Amino acid sequence: MASNRIWRDKDKKNIVILDSSAIMMLFEFSIDLENELTRLLGTYHIVIPHLVTRELEILSKHGQGKKRLKAKAALKLIEKYEIVEIDEEKEDVDRAVLRLAKKLQAKVATNDKQLRKELKKASLQVIFLRGKKKLVLE
Repeated sequence: MASNRIWRDKDKKNIVILDSSAIMMLFEFSIDLENELTRLLGTYHIVIPHLVTRELEILSKHGQGKKRLKAKAALKLIEKYEIVEIDEEKEDVDRAVLRLAKKLQAKVATNDKQLRKELKKASLQVIFLRGKKKLVLE
């Protein structure tokens, strides 16, 4: 389960959950995540579900070429953010992100079209890449 600190802080900050597609796009398109989130939200708190971390670890070990290198860089980048445990280990990563976002009323940064659709259906805000150069909040 996510740490109690998030629950206490959730009314004070914009909580942003990053999924693996959002983390990987930072390296693919040279996006400055922190500057973009500050531009969009002002203050924010980034959390990453541990299942996303596990996904990146698998890519860093078994991915091919540039994808493998980006996954390794992504793992290094996310060390400074809060990793949260999710109760259901066997849950699909996208479902886990959606469930956590609902629980925290968090915004989700993703480039996954299906996840974006599900988040919108749940009336949750989505941050995604537009024009390969800037993040937008929808």
